[in-house]
Amino acid sequence: MSLETAENSEQTLIPIVEEASRELVIPGASPVRLQTLDVARHSAPAPNGKRYVVATFNDQRMGRGYITAIYPQQGGYLTLIRLVLAEASSKTVDEAVQKHTDFIQKIQQGKLAQLLQSLLGEGE
Repeated sequence: MSLETAENSEQTLIPIVEEASRELVIPGASPVRLQTLDVARHSAPAPNGKRYVVATFNDQRMGRGYITAIYPQQGGYLTLIRLVLAEASSKTVDEAVQKHTDFIQKIQQGKLAQLLQSLLGEGE
């Protein structure tokens, strides 16, 4: 099948509308290489020495808006994706970026447990 035939077939993938990733600078948090649908991704240290990755990505295709998720980080680089600690959705990219920043600040302040508790309370 030629490229032209593939482009005109019914099996053409829905094009990804690329969200303008933001150059978001957060003191004390290291930027992490962005994935395809990411708006922002940072590694944040907690006072106890553990590190967490906060990722905000566009999940509108799944009807969830923008998702901000917290993952444990291991070995200095490995994000344990299947062990998501919590996630929250936002309707707008601006709201999602604000949550991203707030989540990182809570982690840095040693308030991850309270953040997780508040997020679990929202789901009820």
